[in-house]
Amino acid sequence: MAFISKEKVFSKKWWINYTLIVVGSFILAAGFVLFITPYKIVPGGVYGISIVLHYIFGTPVGLVALAFDIPLTIIGIKVLGPRFGMKTVVGFVLTAFFNDGLTYLYGYEPLVKNDALLSSIFGGLFLGVGLGLIFKSKATSGGTDIIGMIISKYTRLPVGQVMIMVDSTIVLLGLAVFREWEIPLYSLIVIFITGKVVDTILEGMNYDKVLFIISDKHKEIGDKIMRDLNRGATLLDGKGMYNQQERQIIFSVVNRREVTILQEYIHSIDPRAFVTVMNSNEILGEGFKSLREKVTDN
Repeated sequence: MAFISKEKVFSKKWWINYTLIVVGSFILAAGFVLFITPYKIVPGGVYGISIVLHYIFGTPVGLVALAFDIPLTIIGIKVLGPRFGMKTVVGFVLTAFFNDGLTYLYGYEPLVKNDALLSSIFGGLFLGVGLGLIFKSKATSGGTDIIGMIISKYTRLPVGQVMIMVDSTIVLLGLAVFREWEIPLYSLIVIFITGKVVDTILEGMNYDKVLFIISDKHKEIGDKIMRDLNRGATLLDGKGMYNQQERQIIFSVVNRREVTILQEYIHSIDPRAFVTVMNSNEILGEGFKSLREKVTDN
């Protein structure tokens, strides 16, 4: 079974994906060189291990990370199948090249001196943007991601949980080597921010809210949504489990400004209405971004 998404060489999509990889790899490397490595921060992954080894033996961070990535990718292909294509290889090779190249040109001094906290915040931001762009091209970052997938395959544990355990072990390795409690704390800040930024890059910033409304005034509320807010709504049949009473449920999606308008209106006509408001990561369909656009963009 093939897992690799392929694009026609030199097609528009091919150029876009490889541009994302190049830019993402450079930003990722800049995050390590300017903010992470100078403060001995160990944010998990092969680069966390490489940073520890750099301070023990003086080895180049990028080259050591590459030395881990290559065999891990080969093992991953043998164990997991063809999930790791050329884009993944290009991504980790470029990241290693940019990392050591920037280190050679810039040196080991942090961009922000005497402020490890600020460096952790911006380091996490740079790493998140870089990884997010690489992931958006349908590549992976390789490294310990592959370890997590392999362990997950044989233990049946979720990959996300395994990755947390792997990264936590690497963070603790940094604590054991450097013997400074600040390092794992700063590392956790980087890991947290990186994850949030990656999610934002992949899912986008969305201000849409999903509403489920149960009210005896469902017709009036539906009219308000469709006529005044110019939004669509769907009426669902429901039944209360306590009294087995048939109820009508309105399902709709509005933006956060419209939520306030609608809540005020609902309260004015039915203060006993039951309203559930949920954040939405992404809405695809009529009136929003189409599924076709989503697939084309990706």
